[in-house]
Amino acid sequence: MQVGALLDALARLAPFDRAAAWDPVGLQIGDVASEIGRVVVCHEVTDDVIDAADDFGAGTIVSYHPLLFRPLRQIVAGPGADGRAFRVASEGLNLLVLHTNVDATFGANELARAIGLEQVRPFGRIETADGYKVVTFVPSGDAATVSNAMASAGGGVIGAYTDCSFRVEGVGTFFAGDETDPAVGVRGQINEVPEVRLEMVVSAGRLASVLAALTAAHPYEEPAIDVYRTDGSVSFAGRVGSLPEPMPLDRFADKVGRVLDATHVRVAGSGLAQRVAVVPGSGGDLIGEAEGVDVIVTGDVSHHRAAAAVDRGVAVIDPGHVPTERPALVALYDAVYELVDECRLVPAREVWRS
Repeated sequence: MQVGALLDALARLAPFDRAAAWDPVGLQIGDVASEIGRVVVCHEVTDDVIDAADDFGAGTIVSYHPLLFRPLRQIVAGPGADGRAFRVASEGLNLLVLHTNVDATFGANELARAIGLEQVRPFGRIETADGYKVVTFVPSGDAATVSNAMASAGGGVIGAYTDCSFRVEGVGTFFAGDETDPAVGVRGQINEVPEVRLEMVVSAGRLASVLAALTAAHPYEEPAIDVYRTDGSVSFAGRVGSLPEPMPLDRFADKVGRVLDATHVRVAGSGLAQRVAVVPGSGGDLIGEAEGVDVIVTGDVSHHRAAAAVDRGVAVIDPGHVPTERPALVALYDAVYELVDECRLVPAREVWRS
């Protein structure tokens, strides 16, 4: 399998347009045309993970956390993200990253399931990257041809669905001048032609290729094309669900720490827990959106946010950033394992225990 094929398969599993706008998911280092070889799955790219990839003879690393979060001025040997990026590139490894798109599609569900929640629903909207809506008008008999060309160039992707479009029939009018060569209609007069308004969503990275494919496939000399910027896709980082029975907060905190293998669990508040919100990773900024819950389980909650939550009647259980992401990482490994011939999970204990 080539890297591009694995990337496409992972995009169907956890669509990249569901990631937060700030999150650099996708292929961070490597070549889409290269072979993936053996694959290592990890939580975060550390030197130990790269060592393990070398020992395993891996060609590709799939990481839950991005290695490169911010722009770098240089990529040179040494400590830190730039040094690890240098190692990954110089050793010919490919690095694929899935992060908040995993949280939004199945990671938060896995966390909710791990701690025993039922009747789970999404909460905590993620601000995803803006996209585009491309609209054109084509003769009725050419709509499928143009739509297929746009989809083949990467348009019409909504989550795990592809080839998505909207079409409505109408009548187009135009006057064809003497210098024109109309595909339909007659020069020198007003023409009325049955047309289809064809709409398709397009990500920013695919816009140029989709517009080129549309223009090449369109039968008109001068196709009418409208491009609208749209808000990002609907994506949610957290889940809200219920425990089968109410549970004292301290007992529930003990259960959370046990099932997530957390060495230290911070608790704020008191009372019973039944209606519970969860957010993998750092979910402190979503506490205010967790309406009608008794407790929220997430990592990296500051003292002031915890105090504000308790004032609102919401208790906080913070088992740490990494433990809340473990259920998603295990599910990611299982999914990659089903896609490739040889796959290894590298937990890197010192990272998992952080």
